[in-house]
Formats: sequence, C-alpha cells, structure tokens
Amino acid sequence: MGDMVTLTIDGVKVEVSKDATVLEAARKAGIRIPTLCFLKGVNQIGACRMCVVEVKGGKALQTACVLPVSEGMEVITNSPAVRESRKVTLELLLSDHNLECPTCIRNLNCELQKLSEELGIKSLRYPGEKSKSQYDDFSPSIVRDTSKCILCRRCVSTCHDVQSVGVISPNYRGFNTVIAPVYDMSLNDVPCTNCGQCITACPVGALKEKDDTDRVWQALADPEKFVVVQTAPAIRVSLGEEFGKKRGAIVTNKMPAALRRLGFDKVFDTDFSADLTIMEEGSEFLDRLQNGGKLPLITSCSPGWIKFCEHYYPEFLENVSTCKSPQQMFGALVKTYYAEKIGIDPAKIFSVSIMPCTAKKYECQRPEMFSSGYQDVDAVLTTREISRMLKEAGINLNTLPDEDFDEPLGISTGAGAIFGATGGVMEAALRTVYEIVTKKELKNIDFTQVRGVEGVKEATIDIDGLKVNVAVAHGLSNARAVLERVKNGEANYHFIEIMACPGGCVGGGGQPILSSDERWEIDYREERAKAIYEVDRNMPLRKSHENPAIKAVYEEFLGKPLGEKSHELLHTHYVKRELYPVMK
Repeated sequence: MGDMVTLTIDGVKVEVSKDATVLEAARKAGIRIPTLCFLKGVNQIGACRMCVVEVKGGKALQTACVLPVSEGMEVITNSPAVRESRKVTLELLLSDHNLECPTCIRNLNCELQKLSEELGIKSLRYPGEKSKSQYDDFSPSIVRDTSKCILCRRCVSTCHDVQSVGVISPNYRGFNTVIAPVYDMSLNDVPCTNCGQCITACPVGALKEKDDTDRVWQALADPEKFVVVQTAPAIRVSLGEEFGKKRGAIVTNKMPAALRRLGFDKVFDTDFSADLTIMEEGSEFLDRLQNGGKLPLITSCSPGWIKFCEHYYPEFLENVSTCKSPQQMFGALVKTYYAEKIGIDPAKIFSVSIMPCTAKKYECQRPEMFSSGYQDVDAVLTTREISRMLKEAGINLNTLPDEDFDEPLGISTGAGAIFGATGGVMEAALRTVYEIVTKKELKNIDFTQVRGVEGVKEATIDIDGLKVNVAVAHGLSNARAVLERVKNGEANYHFIEIMACPGGCVGGGGQPILSSDERWEIDYREERAKAIYEVDRNMPLRKSHENPAIKAVYEEFLGKPLGEKSHELLHTHYVKRELYPVMK
C-alpha cells in the first residue's frame, strides 16, 4: 500500500495513488470540481484557474488539475473564497468573449455557457475593451473565430501532442494573446491536416467545421437536381447521440428513413464502396507483395493522414495505396456507373456524403477527385451538420421506422462496416486477401490482433504459410512513430493501416462533441467501436468479395480489380507539399 495515500476532500476520506492529482481524487470521491482548460489525457496545465481549491495550511488557492495529492492532505472545494475566485475568473473570461450565444454553433453544448449557469452568473462586473479578434474561414474544413476563444489551449495540446502537427500556438502576450498559426496565417496556408481534432477539443465555439448545409438545402430544393447521399460506416454508431441515445447506439436503419424525409432522391451506403476499396486495395497489396512492388503498402482511406504524409513524410508517398477513399470511389461511380444504369445525365446529380471527418471536405475538392468528368462528391456534411439539418426539419431520429438503403449502392458487408474503427480496414482486407490467396474459406474471420485502442498495434498474420507483418496506427503522433521506425530500419512491415483520428473514424473531427466531464466518464471512441463490431457480427455477409453488388459492378462496368477502368475512376496519386510555401 506504499504507493497509495489518503486525503480528505470536503470531509470525505479518499485513498488514491500517490501520483494522482487532487482533481482525480475528488472525482473518485464523487466530488465534481469545475474545469475549462483541463481535458483528460490531453491538456493538464492549470491555466484557466476554474478548478481552484483550498488546502489546509496553504497560503493561496491552488489548481486541482495539477496539484499532486499527499498523505493527510485536507482539501476544501466549496468555500466562499473558492466560489468567489471561480466567479471572478469566469466573469473576466466572459468580459472578453463574444456573447452572441443563441447564434453560436455551440449554443447549449458549450462548457463556458454551462459553467456560467452553474455558478449563477447573472451580470458582468468587468465590462471593458475586448481584445482584437480574428476570423479565418479560408480552410475548406475548419473555421477559426478567436472572438469566442478563451485561451484554454486544449486545441493547442491536441494539435501538438495528440496529432504531432503543431500548426496552432499562442501568439503574442498578455491581453493580446491569440491562438493562431505562426504569423497569424490562415489554417489554409499552413500544414494543417484538416483532421478537426482541435474542434472536438474546443470547449466553446472558437473552432468549428466549414458549414455546407446551405448548399445541400439548395440542392434538395432544386427540381433539376437528382440528389443522392452516402453515409459513412461510423455515422451509424454516432448520429443517435445527437438525439439523446447512448454512446455508440446503432441507428443504421433509421438513417435512410431520416434522409428520405429530408428529400434525398436516393440514400446509399459508403459501406458499399468500402467493400469496393477492399477489392482494389487488397488486389494492390497482393500485386506488390508477389511482384516486388513498393512495401510496406500504407492505406489511403484517411484524407487527414494523406495530407500529413504529403507535408511531413513525402518519402513514403510511393508506399501509399493509389486507391481513392471509399467516399471518393463512391462519388466516381455515382456519376458514371450509376448514372448510366438509371439513364440520368450525371451533370444533374448532386452527390452528398455524410462523414465523421472534417478532412473529407478538403478531400472532395482536391483536383485529383474529378475522374468522373465532374466533381465526384459535391458536398460533405459532418455528423453534426446532418444532425442540425434533421432538427431544423423537425425530424426526430428516434420516432422513425426502420428502412433499408437503396440498391445497388446500398448493399454492403460487415467488412465495409468495420472501416469505422481503427484496425477495421486492415481486418477487412485480411479477410479478403486470405481467401484470394489460399482459395480456402476463412474459418475465423475476426482478426482481433488488430483491434483495440492501443495507439500502435502490430501482428504477424499467417496466410497459408505466407507470413505478413502488419501494423495499425491511429492518431497522427502514432503514425509518426510508426513511420520513424520504418525509416530507421527498426520495423519490417508489409502492410500498414493509418487513420488520422484517435480511435479511427468513430473518433473523427466531425463527430458529436463531448464535454470534458463526459470524456472523463466514458471512453466514447471505444463504445462506438464496440457498436461497429456488433454491426459487423449481425451482417449476413462479412467479407467484401462476397458482396453481390460489388460482383455486379465488376461484371457490368469495371471489368476487374486494378483493371483499366478501375485505375481511371478508383485510383489516384498524391503530391509532395511544402510545409510553409507562402513564407518563401
């Protein structure tokens, strides 16, 4: 028991590890101390001073999130001095804050707003000049509004430490401090990966996704437009949260009903093109493995990872799969194969995708993504955006009947579904590659070696005597660690899956935003991933090559994986990007 200490918090005795903080000890004792800058596992710097407490014998109030516990410590979290200090701190933050709350994207889901209510802030004692603000909406994915920033630095820690990108930092000092890229540049002009993790870390509305809902509303109202929509694998286990369901609630068959009521002409499933991706990427892997191609092959489904590679590791671009992401494969087929199949002018098709990812907004605008002769995907909506549209239309997901996706681009397998979790692309590929190589049915299709929340997972898969070394990394700092090992000759992989966001797509930058308190209570990414695997288990088909709609698209249109038509529509290339080109 030497590693444990006992302290008293508000008269409650609690035993915790000697390495714990007072904030952690209070949580264990069932006592909630308010925080703003604190974000579990990400930001623990004591900057906002909302978590101040009294310590018996101490000369001043101390910040609980960085205060180590000690044997016999006595802490008071709710004294008059503590409450007044928190109120003053909060009022000073509000005095320099854009208070247009009803029009803010985070209205009713704002940690600053919630604390103001909890602490009974009814007026501001400190009116005065506000600091100069910046509004940056040049990025295709992320909008930055410093008039709402409270300088908590949660986005900074996320960008630097979780993602190892580091394109935003505190600039200037004192009252003039602003969180921004270097020299106050736009996010569009720095090596931002568009991952959106900074948005999910922000407690207020200082960071948000670029809103494309107006463009989609206009398309839906245009009688000349044939508006189709695809829904990503991870959406089915996250959209329900926006309507009060538990974390990871499965709403697969509610989505088609909701989207039809919004006015979409056809509701399809990105899981279909995830299956298609496996056919192309699995074939590409086998071709490289058997014919001396560039290894390791690295997956290309995550546009945030792709941009990270283009900026920071261009030497690995030849290793990256030439396959487009499922979103872009789907877009290309909708305006070629599907348009031809139903006899419609592809110029009239407006293709929308619903994604857990803000980087998809950037991806659909890349010049390489017009292989259909048109922009393959016209608009990308995040989970949050489609939720706002449904609520604006008065559509309650919880009261809708179950409906199926439209055919043929709504037919999918469990392999397509698990793309939503880290390790899912790898597992889906192994299911198909194994059976293609061995010509045998795979007895156990669950490759649990590549599942889980560890930042980097490694495994050696025996494919009928062929030993394949694989790695899975999620979160860009983990991707960096894997690539450095490969560069230094410390690892010999054949196949690597990389997802930009921690947890994979279930933790994407466009997903429902949880407060710091909610993140403390539950590992939401793990809950969503569990649901993804439940979706897979319940599917009648669980291998991509068994999808009858995939077989049909090859027979009727594409010919074969890696064939001429496939290369034209489903494959692409990537380019080396400078880190700060506008500074040269």
